[in-house]
Amino acid sequence: MKIELSHPWPETAAEAEAVQDALRAGLDLAGPGPSDPATVAGVDVAYAGERLAAAVVVLDTATHRVVEQVAVAGRTAFEYVPGLLAFRELPSLVEALERLTSVPDLIVCDGYGLAHPRRFGLACHLGVLTGLPTVGVGKTAFVGSYREPGPRRGSWSELMLDGEVVGRVLRTQDGVKPVFVSPGHRVDLDTACRHVLGLSPRYRLPETTRAADRLSRAALRAAAD
Repeated sequence: MKIELSHPWPETAAEAEAVQDALRAGLDLAGPGPSDPATVAGVDVAYAGERLAAAVVVLDTATHRVVEQVAVAGRTAFEYVPGLLAFRELPSLVEALERLTSVPDLIVCDGYGLAHPRRFGLACHLGVLTGLPTVGVGKTAFVGSYREPGPRRGSWSELMLDGEVVGRVLRTQDGVKPVFVSPGHRVDLDTACRHVLGLSPRYRLPETTRAADRLSRAALRAAAD
């Protein structure tokens, strides 16, 4: 797949925020998104100082078996600024996605979509760039307030920011910490949560995230050898 970076690469935080503001107009948050995707890709990035490895792992949605995987080693492309993490990772993630021989039906990001200070996290940015449906699944709350969901798998509560629902706090396994799901692009919140639960049959995190995390860490170690 070919992905065009539709903006000059920013050099300052102000320029990066301006890019987010410009691209946010292209978001589709109505969805509903793919009802029965055949393949789902997980993306994740591992760091060691300024070095990184970006990984994309495509899974068969029904079996969770790996269909294809790509890892790219590189260096951070932007300084660390809260809310602008996407700019550190996107060049390597885009390169990894471009090396895929097939196009996934859905992308699950280890991070945030609408649940972001500027309503434009990594899942939103990647969705607008690729045109693909994307979902953000965070391990912790980045923004917003919420009530603790019930203890059973599938329980959830609204994640609120400035009086607006920006995601859900979703319990994927009985009695474990919840995850923070937010729409990225071309997927509504109901559909996003349904897919996250389907991708989390045994563990807290979706199989897409677990697979991409393993690959990114292994690629980072290999690049250091």
